[in-house]
Amino acid sequence: MARAGLTTDRLTQAGAELADEVGFDGVTLSALARRFDVKVASLYSHLRNSQDLRTRIALLALEEMADRASDAVAGRAGKDALFAFANVYRSYAGEHPGRYAAARMPLGPEIAAASAGVRHAAMMRAILRGYDIDEPDRTHAVRLLGSVFHGYASLELNGAFAHSEPGSEQSWIRILEVLHDTLSNWRST
Repeated sequence: MARAGLTTDRLTQAGAELADEVGFDGVTLSALARRFDVKVASLYSHLRNSQDLRTRIALLALEEMADRASDAVAGRAGKDALFAFANVYRSYAGEHPGRYAAARMPLGPEIAAASAGVRHAAMMRAILRGYDIDEPDRTHAVRLLGSVFHGYASLELNGAFAHSEPGSEQSWIRILEVLHDTLSNWRST
């Protein structure tokens, strides 16, 4: 019999909160069981193993980010959409570092195809339509944006910009301006 109050969704949410507190690498069924003051065996009615929990946290994070990005870019185009989308990545990483790390977890092809990661890519492609970039260059541009957004957020999370001037906010804005200029002047090869 499953312990009252434990559900897969509740455990996933608690796992996501744990990830933000101790880091995604610290998320285990044992740590989650301690949080609920239950034996690990009590979790097996809801989760197959630690990998199942970690995958569910990744899917939750991708969904949360996609929802935020969708709200942020609604009604925007071009530079405004680009900045709004980029700022979602950066702010989510700062607010939820463990979940952000989870969202970077490699997922199997079937799981990835059914995840909100597909929505992220679709939004990036929609933003790029405003820059008149056609395939295959649009794919290159999506990869460029993802690399810059993730790279900056990761470096910032690890304190890479904490002790230097200009501040990281100024650098972030400048980087987004350069990305906008690059996309506006994209040349197909």
